[in-house]
Amino acid sequence: MTAEELINQMLPPLKTTDTVEVARRWMEEFRVSQFPVVKNQEYEGMVSEEAIFQSSDSNTRIADLPLVGEDVFANRHQHFYEVLKVALDHQVQVVPVVNEERKFIGAVTVNDALLAFAQSAGMQEPGGILVLLMDEREYSLAEISRLVEANDARILSSHASPDGDNRAKIRLTLKLNRNDISRIVATLERFDYHVVAQFQNVEVENNDKERLDLLLKYLNI
Repeated sequence: MTAEELINQMLPPLKTTDTVEVARRWMEEFRVSQFPVVKNQEYEGMVSEEAIFQSSDSNTRIADLPLVGEDVFANRHQHFYEVLKVALDHQVQVVPVVNEERKFIGAVTVNDALLAFAQSAGMQEPGGILVLLMDEREYSLAEISRLVEANDARILSSHASPDGDNRAKIRLTLKLNRNDISRIVATLERFDYHVVAQFQNVEVENNDKERLDLLLKYLNI
């Protein structure tokens, strides 16, 4: 799924001619602390909640406020993992989406991106999650799948990412179709796999942003 497909059609951009009062009302309505700003359809940056509430005059135009995140955006064809990475790297709740000419075409909220991640990773299915740490050269999903299936389970989804402390290693996150994963952990450890985290009886609801957010930061997605 791409950034363009995740655009929230209910979230309009602010224009530089809009007032602080309009921005304040929209931020409260959409429950976000940044809002994209456009001028002649071009993305200018984002106005922050702090800038809005520091303004004493509700008729002040957005053009007269400092903007942030002029370079914080996603291109429309980028994968939604990249949208999440932009949001986490810059600690924003909204990621503007632009086309090849940097024209603003919409925005993706973190909640929308997290929901897409949950659906793509099979996280709405009941089951446990395992995180393995290994050397990149030792990675073999086929071998790991064989060990998981030997315990009458299967892998619903997998994601590999570089380890933040050692770039020669990777973290492999597995979503399994079993809630009780203790036997699977024991099998993997018996074959010298390093299990660094495990989450059992995990059920993720659509609005469980906090749990997903913590997991995404842990995975360095």
